Amino acid sequence: MGFKSLCFGFSCVLFAYFVYLPIPENIEEPWKVRFMDALIKVTSLVATLLENIGIVKYEEVFSTLATVHFTKPISDENITVIDKNFRDIPVRLYLPKRKSERQRPAIFFIHGGVFVFGSCKMAGYDDINRWTANKLDAVIVGIDYRLAPQYQFPAALEDCVLVIKFFLQDKVLAEYGIDQTRICIVGESSGGTLTALVTQLLQNDPEFKDRIKAQVLIYPVLQSVDTFLPSHREYEHGPILFRKMAIKLASLYVSEDTALFQAALRNEHMPEGSRHLFKLVNWSDFLPEKYKKNHVYTEPILGNLNVSYPALVDTRLSPLIVNDSQLQNLPLTYILTCEHDFIRDDGLIYVTRLRNVGVRVTHDHIEEGIHGALAFTRAPVFLHLGLRMRDNYVSWLEENLYINGTCH
Repeated sequence: MGFKSLCFGFSCVLFAYFVYLPIPENIEEPWKVRFMDALIKVTSLVATLLENIGIVKYEEVFSTLATVHFTKPISDENITVIDKNFRDIPVRLYLPKRKSERQRPAIFFIHGGVFVFGSCKMAGYDDINRWTANKLDAVIVGIDYRLAPQYQFPAALEDCVLVIKFFLQDKVLAEYGIDQTRICIVGESSGGTLTALVTQLLQNDPEFKDRIKAQVLIYPVLQSVDTFLPSHREYEHGPILFRKMAIKLASLYVSEDTALFQAALRNEHMPEGSRHLFKLVNWSDFLPEKYKKNHVYTEPILGNLNVSYPALVDTRLSPLIVNDSQLQNLPLTYILTCEHDFIRDDGLIYVTRLRNVGVRVTHDHIEEGIHGALAFTRAPVFLHLGLRMRDNYVSWLEENLYINGTCH
C-alpha cells in the first residue's frame, strides 16, 4: 500500500510539473493542451519505468490506453456502421442510409498511432468518419492495418494496399454503389505516411494508375532519413508529440533493437551509401525561408550502426525519398500542417516538392495548430481545433469530389 501511495504521489508531482511547463503562446485552448501534454509525458515516463523493471513494454502501455477509446459499430438514423474483413484485414464501413440518385464517393481513412497503436474504431476517428459520411454522402472505409512491433515494415503498408485494391474491384464498387471517378484516401499522422505511400504505389502501378483521384495528408510523417529538421529541434519536447517518444515508437516499425532507436536520436542511423537520399529531404533546399530561422543544415553521420536495416533506404517507408518522376503524376492533394508540431517540416517539404513537379496541392497551415488535434474531438479530450481541422479538409473534399462528378 505504501509503495502504491508513493507511486501515486510521484505521478501527481510529475503531472503538476509538466502542466506548468511553458507552451507556445498562440496555442488555442492552452490549458486543455497543457493537461493532455502532461498526461502523455507522465504516461511515457511511467511506461519507461515499467519497461526498465521488466513489467511491460513501453509501447504496450500506449496500446492499452488506446483500446479504452475503442467503440462498437453502432448505426444511427443516418449511417449504417459495419465491421467486417477485406482480404482478412479488419475494416469499418460507414454507409449512408438515405437514397442517392447517383453513385457515391468512397473515402479510405487510415488512422495514426506511430505504427504501433490506435485503430479506426477509436472514438475520435469514429466520430469524424461518421460525420464525414453524412456530410459528403460518401462511403467511408476505415482500415485497421497490422501494428508494430508484432508486425513490422512493410506490414501496415501491405494491408492498406490490399484493402484498397480489393475495394477497387468493379464488383465491389458496384456492391457499394461507388463512383469510381471519386475515390480518395485520407490519413492522419503515420496514417498520412501510409496514405502518401499507397497513393504513390497505386499511381505507379499500370493497373491502378489514376484510380485514386485525391489524397488528404493530415500533419503527415513523410521521412525517417533526417531526424534533425528544424521542427524536430524546435518542438523536441512537444507539445503532445515529443522527439524521444516519437522516435522510440516509430523505430519499432523497423526493429525492436534499441541500438536503432539510440542512433536515430543522434541522427546517426542511416547506412553508408545513403547520402544521395538526403538531397531529397534537404530542408535547406525545400523548406520555406520562414521556417529555417537560425538553423544551420549539417549532414548526418552515416554508417555508425553495425546492423543493416534495409527498410531505412526503402521508398516504401519514406514517401519523401522517391524521385521527382514518381511524384509528378500524383493526384490532387491536400496537406495540413501545424506550426507547433514536431513533424511540421515533413509536410512543408512535401508541399514544395510536389509543387515543383506540377502536382496540384492545397496547403493548409494552421499557425496555432498542434499535432494530434484531429483525434481530440470527443470529451474528455475535446479540442475545437480538431473540429476546425475536420471541417477544413472535409470542405475541401466536398468542393473537389463534386466538381462534374470528378476531382478534375
